[in-house]
Amino acid sequence: MDHFIISQALLCVTIIFDIASFQFKRRRIILLCFFVAAAFNSAHFFFLQQWTGAGLMAIGSLRYLISIFITSQKAAIPFMMFAVVTAFFTYSGIISILACSGSLLKTVAAFCRNDKHLRQIMMLGTVFWIVHNGLAESPLGVVMEVLFLASNLVGYYRFYYR
Repeated sequence: MDHFIISQALLCVTIIFDIASFQFKRRRIILLCFFVAAAFNSAHFFFLQQWTGAGLMAIGSLRYLISIFITSQKAAIPFMMFAVVTAFFTYSGIISILACSGSLLKTVAAFCRNDKHLRQIMMLGTVFWIVHNGLAESPLGVVMEVLFLASNLVGYYRFYYR
C-alpha cells in the first residue's frame, strides 16, 4: 500500500480523538485524547518522511501522557528542550520552524492547570500546525488541524460563553 494513503488513513483515527478532545470539560480526558491523537499523528508524519513532524508528535504524545499527572510548568521545560533539539537535528527549512513553534506552544498549553488557558494556547499552536501540514503536502492533515481548531472553538464557546 502507498505510504501516502497509509499516512492519511492514520489521520482518520487522529481526527476522531482530536474532535472528541475538546468536547470534554475535564482536563485529564482532554489530554488523554491528545495522547492517542499525537501518537497516530506521529506515525502519519513518519509515513510522509516528515521527520521533524514525526519526532515532535512522538514527543508530544509522551508530553500529553505526562501532563495528565503533572501540571507544573517546570515539567514543560524538558519537553521544550527535546522539541528544539529534534527540530535542529531534523531541520528541513521553514517547515521545521513551524512544527517546532507549534510544538512549543502546545507544550505550554499541556501543562496549564486550567482548561481554559489550555484551550487558548492550543488554538495558537494549531495555527502553526495547519500551515505546517499544508507545506508537508498532507491535505487530510490540514483538514484535521482545522477540525481540531473548530472543535476547540465549539468547546470554548460551550463552556465559557454559554
